[in-house]
Amino acid sequence: MSNADIQNYFLPGEKLLWLGRPKQGLMFSKKDMLQVPFSLIWGGFAVFWESMAMRQANAPLFFRLWGVPFILIGLYLIIGRFALDAFVRARTQYAVSDQRIIILREGWFSKLLTLPLQRLPALDLDQRGDGTGTISFGSDAQVGYGRRNGISAWTPALSNAPQFLGITEARETFNLIQQAQSTKPS
Repeated sequence: MSNADIQNYFLPGEKLLWLGRPKQGLMFSKKDMLQVPFSLIWGGFAVFWESMAMRQANAPLFFRLWGVPFILIGLYLIIGRFALDAFVRARTQYAVSDQRIIILREGWFSKLLTLPLQRLPALDLDQRGDGTGTISFGSDAQVGYGRRNGISAWTPALSNAPQFLGITEARETFNLIQQAQSTKPS
């Protein structure tokens, strides 16, 4: 994916102010402080259950197979969600123009999202000490999904809430967006 890809979605006369990509590779969030222990407990219990079921020589086949889906879910929660999140972020681009916020995801989870600067919901900056951070444009509740956001609760790159996830120089980008919002379109 080249940086020119996202510019293919610009409107005539639209000017690029900023172009970026999310952090690549493994990325942890604040939610992981609770999600990692939960996933380890889930996966551990599923493995324990399945091993106990397999030890029963006269157990019905259904009983022996009952734990397999729970083990698979546990594997996703422990390892798979991090791999999926990195996969999606590797195919994501962000842009700020003089008119809109643009988020482009390509691949299996392709999506194009544009938000007019003049009608952005509340901006939220979550910045780390090294200057990287996430800019959220509203919340899942504000975009109509409430608290039940399924896989996106475990995979931040698939969140329903529009966001620039894990970008470098997050504060500068946040300030640029606010400045662009205050500038009236010509």
